[in-house]
Amino acid sequence: MPEALRRVGEVILGDPAEAARSTIIALAERAGSSPATVTRFCRAFGFSGYAELRVALATETGRAAQAGWGAGVGHEIGPDDPLDAAIEVMAAADTRLIQDTAAQLDLDVVARVADAIVAAPRVLLVGVSTSGNVATMLEGRLRRIGIPGWSAGDAHVALSEAALLKTGDVAIGISHRGRTREVMESLAEAGSHGALTVAVTSFARSPLAELAELVLTTASRETTFRLGGLAAVHSQLFVLDAVYVAVAQRTYERTNEAFERTISAVESHRVERG
Repeated sequence: MPEALRRVGEVILGDPAEAARSTIIALAERAGSSPATVTRFCRAFGFSGYAELRVALATETGRAAQAGWGAGVGHEIGPDDPLDAAIEVMAAADTRLIQDTAAQLDLDVVARVADAIVAAPRVLLVGVSTSGNVATMLEGRLRRIGIPGWSAGDAHVALSEAALLKTGDVAIGISHRGRTREVMESLAEAGSHGALTVAVTSFARSPLAELAELVLTTASRETTFRLGGLAAVHSQLFVLDAVYVAVAQRTYERTNEAFERTISAVESHRVERG
């Protein structure tokens, strides 16, 4: 190509995404040419003008990014890997994890669990270790919108709470592998008193799933240093967040009122912007 057009092409090839975001003047300046030269470059490749070229560049760079987003899935993180590479693996694994969980989520079960929670006098969430933290987070969200929820990670506390449940109450057991004894015993105790039992687990045929009336399965994608339950946290949170959103939809007016009242209650503890 002529020198002036070649410089334009080199700038675009050097960073297509940036070229797609640039104005014709900015691109011309980086290429050491003029807007008229950029326009001639566009027409040389069959585009009516720079606007059409930008659309084409944005489309192609978007496709490239979409095709490469999961490049880190399945890769191991080594002790000498640079941090940006480790973060890329983590981001790819977590993104695919959420997509897999959403794809396999049984919406009918989510709806049934949400309906039961809305009508329940008491909701008990049981989880141990990392799953216990997840249970506590859902408890906080439910209480924020006026749903009577309790979480328990200690075996004695969980069993005691489960023994007090009745028909109409809901007990949710959270366990990645579905083999945590404390969670299984608590769900069995709750079920024996008539409470609806729900399992949140990555293994649909686990002992916990066999005990529960309803099962919500989560995906799990392990990477180095993030094994088992640690790898399942995001999918557990996603599933329970889906339940929470379904509950909030069913209690829309009450939920909005609860938000307004709680926001007002804590407003005095927020620091004003400087």
